[in-house]
Amino acid sequence: MNPLGVSSIVTPGVDWLGVAPVALLALAAIGIVLQRSILRRASVAYPSALVVAAVGIILSAVALTAQWSRVQTDGSYTTLSNMVAVDGFSIFIGGVVLVATACSVLLASRYLDRERLDGPEYLALMLLSASGMLAMASANDLIAVFVALEIVSIPLYVLVAYDRRRSTSLEAGMKYFLLGAFASAVFLYGVALTYGATGSTGLVGIANYLSEVTLLERGTLLAGLVLMLVGLGFKVAAAPFHMWTPDVYQGAPTPVTAFMASATKAAAFAALIRILYTALGGSSSDWRPLLWVLAVLSLLVGSIGAVIQTDVKRMLAYSSINHAGFILIGVQAGTIKGVSSALTYLAIYAFLAVGSFAIVGVVAGRGDADSDLERFKGLSSRRTGLSWAFTLLLLAQAGVPLTAGFIAKFGVFSAAAGAGGTSYVLALIGMLTAAIAAFVYLRIAATMFTPAGEGDQVLASSKVDLGTGIVIWFSCALTIVIGVAPGFLLGLAERATLLFLR
Repeated sequence: MNPLGVSSIVTPGVDWLGVAPVALLALAAIGIVLQRSILRRASVAYPSALVVAAVGIILSAVALTAQWSRVQTDGSYTTLSNMVAVDGFSIFIGGVVLVATACSVLLASRYLDRERLDGPEYLALMLLSASGMLAMASANDLIAVFVALEIVSIPLYVLVAYDRRRSTSLEAGMKYFLLGAFASAVFLYGVALTYGATGSTGLVGIANYLSEVTLLERGTLLAGLVLMLVGLGFKVAAAPFHMWTPDVYQGAPTPVTAFMASATKAAAFAALIRILYTALGGSSSDWRPLLWVLAVLSLLVGSIGAVIQTDVKRMLAYSSINHAGFILIGVQAGTIKGVSSALTYLAIYAFLAVGSFAIVGVVAGRGDADSDLERFKGLSSRRTGLSWAFTLLLLAQAGVPLTAGFIAKFGVFSAAAGAGGTSYVLALIGMLTAAIAAFVYLRIAATMFTPAGEGDQVLASSKVDLGTGIVIWFSCALTIVIGVAPGFLLGLAERATLLFLR
């Protein structure tokens, strides 16, 4: 007897390699939770959780490498009824997310021990959020994007407020939760309007619909796009949806801030780029003006906002908004070179952000108590290596030649120039705001080399732990290597883009 009245139920086929990177991170997170229920002693539970996290990240990286090899020979493909796309774009972003996650895990070890916080649960939440980021990078359906977005966001709400003894952490967590929930609701409303207009949530289905009509002919679809841009604009910290960024970056535990500034931004931009170029690629002339406005606002708000700050974490938060504007310059170009430059920028900014926040965490001290600029006075006389490392990372963010930051900025400016039209104006605005932001970075660097006065609160003589040291020097090494010899990264980003768009 068939109670459903149908002859058979068709289940979606699953290519296990296509979902392996996401599944392995999620399984590692579940494994940490299970082993925590067995191992009660913190001295045993955290090292065990750290091993599980490391194994999960390594296996996920191996799966991404296998995907890259397959895509090189067989081309891009989809799985789970076209809900998940495996291509060079998703693999590239996945690599950025995994590297940022690994660095954030290394930063967390010292922080959790110093603050006497539970470690296994922290690692489980971070891995679960990272699995959602990998899913966002490969999501080929608006429903899949939304589900992945929530998998990313919900653990982050907890991580931001993880240091429950600090009121600033709890306040930051509450702000991020309220505004994040609102942004998710706005994005979902945009998905609903898009489905109502096109009859599909699949990105390819939407593209097929738009092959017969223009975006501006369908007001409902245009409204859906705007609402989805608002939701994702919140996640990438683009103005005018940036209001949460300074407070949350300042109040969250520094390893979480580093994780959000690098991995979360990369994943959110991945979802934005895939929606625009896969579903709306044929209507780029309609959505490019919207991104142009977002880019200008982000560039201006980020650079000018950073100038008036006196707390280094807030400065870097506004800097993150400014960097979102530079990435949007590449995205709005609407070309292969534009996407390639955006990917390059995301990869470079990821390790610059992680390294910068690692140093800020060292200087801020116990409980991230004080990251005021005055605390950095005289750092060069007490921590010469640390001050020079931070100076290098700051100069790279300013776009000084022979650093990775110069390669990133030059790429997006070249893409804007190649696109022509109003993109020229956007490139000029970007150069202007880069000069303004450079003042902020030089101000921090100059403070480190300014002798501390008798009444100044300065850095104590605590040592930099091994994990934090690895992250800092890894970031500095990449900054120099990519700045001098960028060919490998540029070629990788270009190849990933070609596999995505062709």
